[in-house]
Amino acid sequence: MRNRGSKYVAMGLGLAAIVGLTAVRTTQAGEDEGGGGPRDEGRAGDRRDGDEGRGQERGELDWRAVQGFRISPVKLDLHHLSRSQVGLGSYLVNAVASCSDCHTWPNYAPGGNPYLGQPIRINTDHYLAGGRPFGPGLVSPNITPDAAGRPAGLSWHEFKAALRTGHDPDGSGRLLQVMPWPLLSNMLDGDLKALYAYLSAIPHAEPAPPPPAAP
Repeated sequence: MRNRGSKYVAMGLGLAAIVGLTAVRTTQAGEDEGGGGPRDEGRAGDRRDGDEGRGQERGELDWRAVQGFRISPVKLDLHHLSRSQVGLGSYLVNAVASCSDCHTWPNYAPGGNPYLGQPIRINTDHYLAGGRPFGPGLVSPNITPDAAGRPAGLSWHEFKAALRTGHDPDGSGRLLQVMPWPLLSNMLDGDLKALYAYLSAIPHAEPAPPPPAAP
């Protein structure tokens, strides 16, 4: 009887430890995900149904954020930003939305072009600084943060509106071309916030000089 009682006590202590650890992790996750948003406007923006707070998705989001920090090609400034949002944003930018294909020009540093069988080396000097030509008068914009830390100089609301509607944020009423905003518009607000947070955390960069005109 003494051995059986000792076993039950040990099991009870083990369960208590597990419950306590789970509570700590849940609290930390809640603080990390809810504590602050994009640098300039905190928790700005309307939520779509099912946007945030899905407890069953937290584990997946956490792992994507971890991977996001692993694959970001540039150093990040997390000052006043949510670490979980920035990590998830990096994952979306660098592993899902392929933003660098259009907004980094050239895409790869010398000797780092995987399409030539070389180990991947992103062009970090001009990372997401735009400058890729798509035709007469059509060049990808610089989406790195301005002096105020705003990606492409846009507030969170301007950024979200551009991705939701495809309208050029310059107020001209023109629809953005080439940019896959019809696809990105399907993202939840939480994902768009993560994109904005990551783009707020990367360093400012300038576009590469345009190639010389053909003779």
